[in-house]
Amino acid sequence: MYNLLLADIIAIIHLGYVIYVILGFILIIVGIIFRWKWIRNLPFRITHLLAIVGVACEALLGVNCPLTVLEFKLRYASNLSEEKVSFIGVIVDSLLFYNAPRWVFTIIYTAFAIVVVITFIIAPPTRKGH
Repeated sequence: MYNLLLADIIAIIHLGYVIYVILGFILIIVGIIFRWKWIRNLPFRITHLLAIVGVACEALLGVNCPLTVLEFKLRYASNLSEEKVSFIGVIVDSLLFYNAPRWVFTIIYTAFAIVVVITFIIAPPTRKGH
């Protein structure tokens, strides 16, 4: 039961990570269009870039996402033959995981990282007061 709760917490953290990357990108694009100054915030832009570049690097290297690995280890720790998914786990995992060949995700993550790098060029981050 404790492992299942931890697995759900990891799944929620994972979903938050994905939301940060996707919503952050949408806000950056909208911010470029509407000339929002806050989208040039240096810590936000660096953490956003590192978040997606890290995912793209994992995919290019064939490394499984550490959050996915940890969640599954916790979820199936006690009995590998029995599926252990909570309501939260079902909902979150249905949002996070899709059935497609690994190379599809590698292309998507890499392309997304390249587009985020392009936003760095189009609207570079600035330090406060600059």
